[in-house]
Amino acid sequence: MMTDEVESAARSASRSHPFQVVARLGYAVNGLLHILIGGIAIGVARGTGGEADASGALSGLAATPGGIFVLWTIVIGLAALGLWQVAEAILVPSPDPKRKWGHRAIELGKAVAYLAIAGTALSFAMGGSSDSGGDAQGFTATLLATPGGIVVLVIVGLGVCVIGGFFVVKGVTKKFTEDLTVPSGTVGRVVVGLGIGGYVAKGIALGVVGILFLVAAFTVDASESSGLDGALKALVELPFGPAILIVVAIGLIAYGLYSFVRARRARL
Repeated sequence: MMTDEVESAARSASRSHPFQVVARLGYAVNGLLHILIGGIAIGVARGTGGEADASGALSGLAATPGGIFVLWTIVIGLAALGLWQVAEAILVPSPDPKRKWGHRAIELGKAVAYLAIAGTALSFAMGGSSDSGGDAQGFTATLLATPGGIVVLVIVGLGVCVIGGFFVVKGVTKKFTEDLTVPSGTVGRVVVGLGIGGYVAKGIALGVVGILFLVAAFTVDASESSGLDGALKALVELPFGPAILIVVAIGLIAYGLYSFVRARRARL
């Protein structure tokens, strides 16, 4: 009975026009953040430094004239989008219970990510600051100091890697085209191209984040886990690392541009 009530509430929320409008805003501000992160990552690849994650992007916005209004817009949009993903997780349709819970876990994972960034944006909007890399290390250190925490950290790392793989597969197979109404003609081909590059790049970045969690677990060293900024900077250490990072950064910018299109044409 309770489950039916929860699903009914989620369905009502998902069909609410005002809620849909704010959720679309969430896609737009998420796109803005990815473009900013991609730009910072290009700077890192060129040796100019910077924090290539949500904290770095939000910090840059906070320092610009009128940035406070953009920050509050990000808070509202991503909070709504996070709640939208929760509703989507509750309403996942599938006759196979295992696949249903798998899809539900992915939707809830995206919801947590959106809500976490909304919380970070709220901190900046209220005059504070945040360090995503430090938060990741603090989270890792807490787990490492907890009985059984290493196992949990391994599970977290594997989970992030799986989500990264999901993004790569979704990009390569063009499954993302099911999420929006793709325009026809040349514009449609450009949107699909942005989606492919964007999803693959985001998947690679998330995969590296997951690998760093695993490294931290196996070395029992919280400093190895440093969030998206650390993951992108880790790419620089690879052979041809700066070139690889620039390609991934361009992909993140592509994901941001795709998100702008999704804000307008998403199937909600």
